[in-house]
Amino acid sequence: MKKFSDLNIKTKRAFVGEKISISKVLNKPITVYASKLNDSKFKQGKASTCLTIQIEVDGRKHVLFTGSAILAEQIQQVEEHNYPFETIIVQQGEHYEFT
Repeated sequence: MKKFSDLNIKTKRAFVGEKISISKVLNKPITVYASKLNDSKFKQGKASTCLTIQIEVDGRKHVLFTGSAILAEQIQQVEEHNYPFETIIVQQGEHYEFT
């Protein structure tokens, strides 16, 4: 019988820190350590995905959840080897984006 350790299964790191709202990090420099996209539990309007981001702001790690389609589209273009990276989330009219 095989052992679990023989299956070569890798897990993604768990996201750590307190949940933080996007309004608390707007226009502040943040470091993004990891991200993942899942189906949203709360499908509001056009948002069908939930973006989860592991960030650091003001020296503390946090987890940010958002249904922002623009942020999700932008983060999908970041290749794994480019993490971590620094950015600022800004509000442009009705949507948020990384700068």
